[in-house]
Amino acid sequence: MRHQKAGRKLGRTSSHRKAMFRNMLTSLFKHERIETTDAKAKEIRKLAERLITLGKRGDLHARRQVLKVISNKEVVRGLFDKIAPRYQDRYGGYTRILKAGRRRGDNSPISIIELIPEG
Repeated sequence: MRHQKAGRKLGRTSSHRKAMFRNMLTSLFKHERIETTDAKAKEIRKLAERLITLGKRGDLHARRQVLKVISNKEVVRGLFDKIAPRYQDRYGGYTRILKAGRRRGDNSPISIIELIPEG
């Protein structure tokens, strides 16, 4: 039974899953939108929202916590200087998931996850 077991395994080992999520988060904050499968988008959303909230805090400890997940310093600088200030008056819901049809090769459902515009 899987009672109280949150999160999807996505058919990967824990280290592979963690590395994949770190790469996807880096791309999301770099390009502000990525295309991926539905399940991965839903998992990425949780992590992205947490990192943006840390970016809104803006202190040194928050920056170091984000650097544990995203190793690219330029992307972290962009998160703290450009992305997080956008959402100062917002209490969550920084990302949007849009359904984009199905992938041609294996017919898996594809989504676009993006950072919502400021406002």
